[in-house]
Amino acid sequence: MNAINTAIASYGMSGKVFHVPLLICNPHFNLIAVLERSKKQFSETYPNIKAHTNYQNLLSDDNLELVIVNTPDHYHFDMAKQALLAGKHVVVEKPFVQKAWQGVELMELADKKGLQLSVFHNRRWDSDFLTVSKFLKNDSLGDLVEFELHYDRFRNFIQNSWKEDDAVGAGTLYNLGSHLIDQALCLFGLPMAITANVRALRKNAKVDDYFSICLHYKQMVVTLKASYLVREPGPRYTLHGTKGSFIKYGSDPQEESLKNGLLPSMPDYGFEDTSIYGSYTNEAGEKSTVISERGNYNTFYDLFYHAVRNNGVLPVKPSQALDVIRIIECSYLSNDLHKTISL
Repeated sequence: MNAINTAIASYGMSGKVFHVPLLICNPHFNLIAVLERSKKQFSETYPNIKAHTNYQNLLSDDNLELVIVNTPDHYHFDMAKQALLAGKHVVVEKPFVQKAWQGVELMELADKKGLQLSVFHNRRWDSDFLTVSKFLKNDSLGDLVEFELHYDRFRNFIQNSWKEDDAVGAGTLYNLGSHLIDQALCLFGLPMAITANVRALRKNAKVDDYFSICLHYKQMVVTLKASYLVREPGPRYTLHGTKGSFIKYGSDPQEESLKNGLLPSMPDYGFEDTSIYGSYTNEAGEKSTVISERGNYNTFYDLFYHAVRNNGVLPVKPSQALDVIRIIECSYLSNDLHKTISL
Protein backbone atom coordinates (compact mmCIF):
# COMPACT_ATOMS: atom_id res chain seq x y z
CA MET A 1 0.00 0.00 0.00
CA ASN A 2 1.37 3.39 -1.05
CA ALA A 3 0.77 5.28 2.18
CA ILE A 4 0.79 9.09 2.16
CA ASN A 5 3.71 10.63 4.10
CA THR A 6 2.01 13.09 6.43
CA ALA A 7 2.85 15.83 8.93
CA ILE A 8 0.67 17.73 11.38
CA ALA A 9 1.24 21.40 12.10
CA SER A 10 0.28 21.33 15.77
CA TYR A 11 -0.04 18.89 18.66
CA GLY A 12 -2.68 20.76 20.61
CA MET A 13 -6.15 19.45 21.36
CA SER A 14 -7.12 18.67 17.75
CA GLY A 15 -3.80 16.97 17.04
CA LYS A 16 -3.76 14.95 20.23
CA VAL A 17 -7.44 13.93 20.25
CA PHE A 18 -8.42 13.76 16.58
CA HIS A 19 -5.73 13.74 13.92
CA VAL A 20 -2.88 11.71 15.40
CA PRO A 21 -5.10 8.89 16.73
CA LEU A 22 -6.87 8.67 13.37
CA LEU A 23 -3.67 8.73 11.34
CA ILE A 24 -1.69 6.19 13.36
CA CYS A 25 -4.40 3.54 12.99
CA ASN A 26 -5.02 4.21 9.30
CA PRO A 27 -2.68 2.21 7.01
CA HIS A 28 -3.24 4.73 4.21
CA PHE A 29 -1.10 7.30 6.06
CA ASN A 30 2.44 7.37 7.36
CA LEU A 31 2.90 10.07 10.00
CA ILE A 32 6.50 11.22 9.60
CA ALA A 33 6.64 14.66 11.25
CA VAL A 34 4.99 17.15 13.57
CA LEU A 35 5.49 20.84 14.29
CA GLU A 36 6.01 21.26 18.04
CA ARG A 37 7.54 24.62 18.86
CA SER A 38 7.77 24.56 22.65
CA LYS A 39 6.11 21.67 24.46
CA LYS A 40 7.61 18.24 23.90
CA GLN A 41 4.48 16.17 24.53
CA PHE A 42 4.49 14.63 21.07
CA SER A 43 8.17 13.69 21.24
CA GLU A 44 7.64 11.99 24.59
CA THR A 45 4.75 9.93 23.23
CA TYR A 46 6.08 9.26 19.73
CA PRO A 47 9.89 9.43 19.97
CA ASN A 48 10.40 7.76 16.57
CA ILE A 49 8.55 10.50 14.64
CA LYS A 50 10.43 13.67 13.73
CA ALA A 51 9.40 16.76 15.71
CA HIS A 52 10.23 20.13 14.14
CA THR A 53 10.33 23.50 15.84
CA ASN A 54 10.37 25.41 12.53
CA TYR A 55 7.58 25.18 9.95
CA GLN A 56 9.83 25.87 6.97
CA ASN A 57 12.13 23.04 7.99
CA LEU A 58 9.14 20.72 8.14
CA LEU A 59 7.98 21.81 4.68
CA SER A 60 11.45 21.35 3.19
CA ASP A 61 11.27 17.55 3.53
CA ASP A 62 11.01 16.19 -0.02
CA ASN A 63 9.42 12.98 1.27
CA LEU A 64 6.53 14.87 2.84
CA GLU A 65 3.33 14.79 0.78
CA LEU A 66 0.54 16.02 3.06
CA VAL A 67 0.32 18.68 5.77
CA ILE A 68 -2.54 18.80 8.27
CA VAL A 69 -3.01 22.46 9.22
CA ASN A 70 -4.67 22.08 12.62
CA THR A 71 -3.34 25.25 14.24
CA PRO A 72 -5.49 28.04 15.77
CA ASP A 73 -7.89 29.50 13.21
CA HIS A 74 -5.98 32.70 12.53
CA TYR A 75 -2.99 30.70 11.24
CA HIS A 76 -4.98 28.52 8.81
CA PHE A 77 -4.71 30.71 5.72
CA ASP A 78 -1.01 31.53 5.94
CA MET A 79 0.16 28.02 6.89
CA ALA A 80 -2.04 26.31 4.30
CA LYS A 81 -0.74 28.71 1.66
CA GLN A 82 2.88 28.00 2.59
CA ALA A 83 2.27 24.25 2.41
CA LEU A 84 0.65 24.51 -1.02
CA LEU A 85 3.50 26.69 -2.29
CA ALA A 86 5.88 23.97 -1.04
CA GLY A 87 4.04 21.42 -3.19
CA LYS A 88 2.18 19.59 -0.42
CA HIS A 89 -1.41 18.42 -0.31
CA VAL A 90 -3.29 20.11 2.53
CA VAL A 91 -6.05 19.26 5.00
CA VAL A 92 -7.18 22.28 7.02
CA GLU A 93 -8.94 21.94 10.36
CA LYS A 94 -12.35 23.63 10.44
CA PRO A 95 -13.16 26.45 10.10
CA PHE A 96 -11.46 26.57 6.70
CA VAL A 97 -10.34 30.21 6.94
CA GLN A 98 -11.52 33.41 8.60
CA LYS A 99 -12.40 35.35 5.45
CA ALA A 100 -14.00 34.06 2.27
CA TRP A 101 -11.38 35.69 0.03
CA GLN A 102 -8.70 33.64 1.79
CA GLY A 103 -10.49 30.42 0.89
CA VAL A 104 -10.80 31.50 -2.74
CA GLU A 105 -7.06 32.20 -2.89
CA LEU A 106 -6.19 28.80 -1.41
CA MET A 107 -8.52 27.02 -3.83
CA GLU A 108 -7.00 28.79 -6.81
CA LEU A 109 -3.48 27.99 -5.60
CA ALA A 110 -4.26 24.31 -5.06
CA ASP A 111 -5.80 24.09 -8.52
CA LYS A 112 -2.80 25.81 -10.09
CA LYS A 113 -0.40 23.44 -8.32
CA GLY A 114 -2.46 20.32 -9.03
CA LEU A 115 -2.75 19.57 -5.31
CA GLN A 116 -5.59 18.28 -3.16
CA LEU A 117 -7.07 20.67 -0.60
CA SER A 118 -9.77 19.64 1.88
CA VAL A 119 -11.21 20.74 5.22
CA PHE A 120 -11.69 18.50 8.26
CA HIS A 121 -15.45 18.79 8.74
CA ASN A 122 -15.34 15.56 10.71
CA ARG A 123 -18.84 15.85 12.13
CA ARG A 124 -20.27 14.75 8.82
CA TRP A 125 -19.36 11.32 10.23
CA ASP A 126 -20.99 11.77 13.65
CA SER A 127 -23.29 8.86 14.51
CA ASP A 128 -26.24 11.20 15.10
CA PHE A 129 -25.79 13.11 11.84
CA LEU A 130 -25.44 9.88 9.85
CA THR A 131 -28.63 8.65 11.54
CA VAL A 132 -30.56 11.82 10.68
CA SER A 133 -29.26 11.76 7.09
CA LYS A 134 -30.41 8.16 6.63
CA PHE A 135 -33.76 8.74 8.35
CA LEU A 136 -34.59 11.68 6.09
CA LYS A 137 -34.27 9.44 3.04
CA ASN A 138 -37.08 7.07 4.05
CA ASP A 139 -39.88 9.67 3.86
CA SER A 140 -41.21 8.84 7.35
CA LEU A 141 -41.59 12.54 8.11
CA GLY A 142 -43.33 13.39 4.86
CA ASP A 143 -42.54 16.95 3.85
CA LEU A 144 -40.01 18.35 6.31
CA VAL A 145 -41.11 21.78 7.52
CA GLU A 146 -38.84 22.47 10.50
CA PHE A 147 -35.32 21.35 11.38
CA GLU A 148 -33.51 22.51 14.53
CA LEU A 149 -29.95 21.58 15.50
CA HIS A 150 -28.13 22.50 18.72
CA TYR A 151 -24.52 22.37 19.87
CA ASP A 152 -24.79 23.50 23.50
CA ARG A 153 -22.34 23.50 26.41
CA PHE A 154 -22.18 24.79 29.94
CA ARG A 155 -19.06 26.83 30.63
CA ASN A 156 -19.98 29.91 32.66
CA PHE A 157 -16.42 31.16 32.91
CA ILE A 158 -13.86 32.51 30.45
CA GLN A 159 -10.97 30.20 29.62
CA ASN A 160 -7.42 31.38 29.05
CA SER A 161 -7.48 30.41 25.39
CA TRP A 162 -7.11 31.97 21.95
CA LYS A 163 -10.71 30.83 21.36
CA GLU A 164 -11.82 33.52 23.84
CA ASP A 165 -9.71 36.29 22.25
CA ASP A 166 -11.48 38.75 19.95
CA ALA A 167 -8.10 40.00 18.68
CA VAL A 168 -7.68 36.84 16.60
CA GLY A 169 -11.23 36.64 15.25
CA ALA A 170 -12.37 33.78 17.45
CA GLY A 171 -15.87 33.03 18.68
CA THR A 172 -18.48 30.32 19.00
CA LEU A 173 -19.93 30.97 15.56
CA TYR A 174 -16.63 30.03 13.93
CA ASN A 175 -15.79 27.31 16.45
CA LEU A 176 -19.07 25.41 16.84
CA GLY A 177 -21.15 27.09 14.17
CA SER A 178 -18.99 25.75 11.38
CA HIS A 179 -20.05 22.21 12.35
CA LEU A 180 -23.76 23.01 12.39
CA ILE A 181 -23.71 25.05 9.19
CA ASP A 182 -21.80 22.34 7.33
CA GLN A 183 -24.33 19.70 8.41
CA ALA A 184 -27.25 21.87 7.33
CA LEU A 185 -25.69 22.58 3.94
CA CYS A 186 -24.96 18.87 3.43
CA LEU A 187 -28.64 18.07 3.99
CA PHE A 188 -30.39 20.99 2.34
CA GLY A 189 -27.94 23.02 0.24
CA LEU A 190 -27.64 26.78 0.34
CA PRO A 191 -30.60 28.73 1.81
CA MET A 192 -32.35 31.65 0.17
CA ALA A 193 -31.68 33.97 3.12
CA ILE A 194 -30.25 34.15 6.65
CA THR A 195 -31.41 35.80 9.87
CA ALA A 196 -28.94 35.63 12.75
CA ASN A 197 -28.62 36.67 16.37
CA VAL A 198 -25.03 36.49 17.65
CA ARG A 199 -24.18 37.51 21.21
CA ALA A 200 -21.63 37.43 24.04
CA LEU A 201 -23.70 36.46 27.09
CA ARG A 202 -21.15 35.48 29.72
CA LYS A 203 -19.71 38.09 32.04
CA ASN A 204 -16.44 39.51 30.65
CA ALA A 205 -16.82 37.57 27.39
CA LYS A 206 -14.82 39.13 24.55
CA VAL A 207 -16.18 36.92 21.78
CA ASP A 208 -19.59 35.56 20.88
CA ASP A 209 -20.66 32.59 22.99
CA TYR A 210 -24.23 32.31 21.70
CA PHE A 211 -25.86 32.29 18.30
CA SER A 212 -29.19 31.48 16.74
CA ILE A 213 -29.23 31.31 12.96
CA CYS A 214 -32.34 30.89 10.85
CA LEU A 215 -31.70 29.52 7.36
CA HIS A 216 -34.67 30.26 5.10
CA TYR A 217 -35.65 27.65 2.51
CA LYS A 218 -38.70 27.64 0.23
CA GLN A 219 -40.87 25.24 2.25
CA MET A 220 -38.82 24.83 5.42
CA VAL A 221 -37.07 26.68 8.23
CA VAL A 222 -33.72 25.48 9.60
CA THR A 223 -32.57 26.81 12.97
CA LEU A 224 -29.01 26.36 14.20
CA LYS A 225 -28.21 27.24 17.82
CA ALA A 226 -25.27 27.09 20.20
CA SER A 227 -24.71 28.49 23.67
CA TYR A 228 -22.16 28.16 26.45
CA LEU A 229 -24.86 28.70 29.08
CA VAL A 230 -27.01 25.59 28.73
CA ARG A 231 -26.87 23.63 31.97
CA GLU A 232 -29.70 21.27 31.03
CA PRO A 233 -29.56 20.51 27.29
CA GLY A 234 -32.64 19.86 25.23
CA PRO A 235 -32.74 17.78 22.04
CA ARG A 236 -29.77 17.96 19.72
CA TYR A 237 -31.95 17.37 16.66
CA THR A 238 -35.61 18.27 16.31
CA LEU A 239 -37.34 17.51 13.01
CA HIS A 240 -41.01 18.11 12.24
CA GLY A 241 -42.79 17.07 9.07
CA THR A 242 -46.25 16.53 7.64
CA LYS A 243 -46.22 12.87 8.76
CA GLY A 244 -44.54 13.07 12.16
CA SER A 245 -41.57 14.18 14.25
CA PHE A 246 -38.04 12.94 14.99
CA ILE A 247 -36.30 13.91 18.26
CA LYS A 248 -32.70 13.07 19.13
CA TYR A 249 -30.90 13.79 22.42
CA GLY A 250 -27.24 13.31 23.28
CA SER A 251 -24.18 13.62 21.11
CA ASP A 252 -21.75 11.48 19.16
CA PRO A 253 -19.32 9.56 21.45
CA GLN A 254 -16.22 9.67 19.26
CA GLU A 255 -14.47 12.67 20.80
CA GLU A 256 -14.68 11.20 24.30
CA SER A 257 -13.69 7.78 22.98
CA LEU A 258 -10.58 9.18 21.31
CA LYS A 259 -9.66 11.08 24.48
CA ASN A 260 -9.87 7.76 26.34
CA GLY A 261 -7.68 5.90 23.86
CA LEU A 262 -10.38 4.10 21.87
CA LEU A 263 -9.48 4.01 18.15
CA PRO A 264 -11.61 3.56 15.02
CA SER A 265 -9.87 0.22 14.43
CA MET A 266 -11.39 -1.15 17.67
CA PRO A 267 -14.74 -3.00 17.53
CA ASP A 268 -16.59 -0.82 20.08
CA TYR A 269 -15.66 2.51 18.47
CA GLY A 270 -18.33 4.86 17.15
CA PHE A 271 -21.44 3.29 18.67
CA GLU A 272 -23.88 5.43 20.65
CA ASP A 273 -25.39 4.23 23.90
CA THR A 274 -28.93 2.98 23.38
CA SER A 275 -30.19 5.53 25.92
CA ILE A 276 -29.69 8.37 23.41
CA TYR A 277 -31.16 6.72 20.33
CA GLY A 278 -33.60 8.98 18.51
CA SER A 279 -37.37 8.58 18.57
CA TYR A 280 -39.89 8.90 15.77
CA THR A 281 -43.56 9.75 16.40
CA ASN A 282 -45.84 9.14 13.43
CA GLU A 283 -49.03 11.01 12.56
CA ALA A 284 -51.09 8.55 14.61
CA GLY A 285 -49.03 9.36 17.72
CA GLU A 286 -47.20 6.01 17.74
CA LYS A 287 -43.58 6.19 18.92
CA SER A 288 -40.66 4.05 17.78
CA THR A 289 -36.92 4.03 18.45
CA VAL A 290 -34.49 4.83 15.65
CA ILE A 291 -31.25 2.89 16.06
CA SER A 292 -28.20 5.12 15.60
CA GLU A 293 -25.67 4.56 12.85
CA ARG A 294 -22.05 3.89 13.72
CA GLY A 295 -19.87 6.99 13.47
CA ASN A 296 -16.32 6.94 12.12
CA TYR A 297 -14.18 10.05 11.63
CA ASN A 298 -11.55 8.02 9.78
CA THR A 299 -13.93 7.87 6.82
CA PHE A 300 -12.67 11.39 6.09
CA TYR A 301 -9.09 10.19 5.78
CA ASP A 302 -10.02 7.05 3.82
CA LEU A 303 -11.77 9.24 1.24
CA PHE A 304 -8.93 11.75 1.19
CA TYR A 305 -6.45 8.95 0.49
CA HIS A 306 -8.45 7.80 -2.51
CA ALA A 307 -8.70 11.39 -3.75
CA VAL A 308 -4.89 11.65 -3.72
CA ARG A 309 -3.94 8.17 -4.94
CA ASN A 310 -6.91 7.12 -7.08
CA ASN A 311 -8.39 10.41 -8.30
CA GLY A 312 -11.40 9.87 -6.07
CA VAL A 313 -13.84 12.48 -4.76
CA LEU A 314 -12.65 14.61 -1.84
CA PRO A 315 -14.45 13.96 1.46
CA VAL A 316 -15.04 17.71 1.81
CA LYS A 317 -14.62 19.93 -1.22
CA PRO A 318 -13.00 23.29 -0.42
CA SER A 319 -15.91 25.01 -2.18
CA GLN A 320 -18.26 23.43 0.38
CA ALA A 321 -16.10 24.62 3.27
CA LEU A 322 -16.01 28.08 1.66
CA ASP A 323 -19.82 28.14 1.66
CA VAL A 324 -19.68 27.62 5.44
CA ILE A 325 -17.43 30.67 5.81
CA ARG A 326 -19.74 32.75 3.63
CA ILE A 327 -22.73 31.76 5.79
CA ILE A 328 -20.76 32.78 8.90
CA GLU A 329 -19.92 36.15 7.36
CA CYS A 330 -23.56 36.70 6.38
CA SER A 331 -24.66 35.73 9.89
CA TYR A 332 -22.47 38.42 11.45
CA LEU A 333 -23.78 40.91 8.90
CA SER A 334 -27.38 39.97 9.66
CA ASN A 335 -26.74 40.41 13.37
CA ASP A 336 -25.01 43.77 12.92
CA LEU A 337 -27.72 45.16 10.63
CA HIS A 338 -30.63 43.54 12.51
CA LYS A 339 -32.06 42.30 9.24
CA THR A 340 -32.44 39.23 7.07
CA ILE A 341 -29.70 38.84 4.48
CA SER A 342 -30.61 37.40 1.08
CA LEU A 343 -28.09 35.13 -0.62
